[in-house]
Amino acid sequence: MDFLKEIQEARLKLKGVVNETPFNLSVNLSEQHQATIYLKREDLQTVRSYKIRGAYNKISSMDNIERNIKIVCASAGNHAQGVAYSCNLLNIEGVIFMPATTPKQKIKQVELFGKDKIEIVLTGDTFDDAYAKSQEYCSQHNCVFVHPFDDQKVIAGQGTIGLEIIDQMKEPIDFLILPVGGGGLAAGVATVFKALSPQTTIIGVEPEGAPSMKISLEKGSIVTLDNIDKFVDGAAVKRVGDLNFSICKNTLDEMLVVPEGKICSTILKLYNEEAMVVEPAGALSIAVLDSLSDQIKGKTVVCIVSGSNNDITRTEEIKERSLFYEGLKHYFLIQFPQRPGALKDFVTDVLGTNDDITFFQFSKKNNRESGPAVVGIEVKNATDFQRIKVNLERLQFHFQYLNDDPTLFNQLIG
Repeated sequence: MDFLKEIQEARLKLKGVVNETPFNLSVNLSEQHQATIYLKREDLQTVRSYKIRGAYNKISSMDNIERNIKIVCASAGNHAQGVAYSCNLLNIEGVIFMPATTPKQKIKQVELFGKDKIEIVLTGDTFDDAYAKSQEYCSQHNCVFVHPFDDQKVIAGQGTIGLEIIDQMKEPIDFLILPVGGGGLAAGVATVFKALSPQTTIIGVEPEGAPSMKISLEKGSIVTLDNIDKFVDGAAVKRVGDLNFSICKNTLDEMLVVPEGKICSTILKLYNEEAMVVEPAGALSIAVLDSLSDQIKGKTVVCIVSGSNNDITRTEEIKERSLFYEGLKHYFLIQFPQRPGALKDFVTDVLGTNDDITFFQFSKKNNRESGPAVVGIEVKNATDFQRIKVNLERLQFHFQYLNDDPTLFNQLIG
């Protein structure tokens, strides 16, 4: 069957189950980038992410024999919610494997949507760990596996977003920017756009700490990453899907990455300026706009906001990562002279009037001339950092800068 036709059939199957999500012009982003920027708000979808589309399309397409067998999935959160919601709607039992690091908010949402139809198993540190355990379980119990992205029915369900955008936007679209994790959303939506809006440049975006699609496309074959930064949990996978890669290599025009700190700054900015609550993966398509300013100036751009399942307990980490990225927060290991007045000298002669000590840990050592203190300093402007370093050196404070030493940083602070 023609894949576009399958996506169109999926749209009919999803009617009445998923929302046709809003498609809004962002005045702030448009003015900032001198472009016309629209947001496809999948963060306002049922279960607060687009994942319900693929999950429901896959599960509702199963025959009667498969429906009587327990289904299994692995997910960092959003796919799990989609599967749980689908199981409850279709009265099918499911077992959901999630990384032990999954935010509690997402776990509770899975329980809420699945009710008594699902069982949750927390295992491993990453999606890939949970995936491996889910495969073992499927083999042992003869279950049906619902893949979060490497499945044609799942991809077709995600592709329905593309059909909605085409219907909602009557003018030509110059750029489509979408987040990429395993590649299900990208493969589905890009398929639609290549068929119905071939003039549109399609750009995929990954977190810098998990660039599995970008590296695979550059190498010409799928690459499994040894290590990833798990912070952008909705888009951090070590390996993209086989089917997804085969589609994306022929449909994506460009793959870009965004630093996790930039993503955090974008989350805070969207909350403060747009009253939008987005998860890290949901901010990807907007976070990359700064690096595309020259390309998109005067153009019409659509950004897919993929989800809003953020955990409030992560707020401090988001703020900290943002401050690091913006160059506004710095940690030092400083050898303080063990004499009265040393701290006063530091505050008076090293710091400026707008600098703020946010962390200080010191323990006096007997019979020593100096003792180590871990000091966190927040500055008003990124350029103030150089002044602090110059003052430390001028006053002969021996120090080690911890922001550039993640191992020592995590031992002393993390």
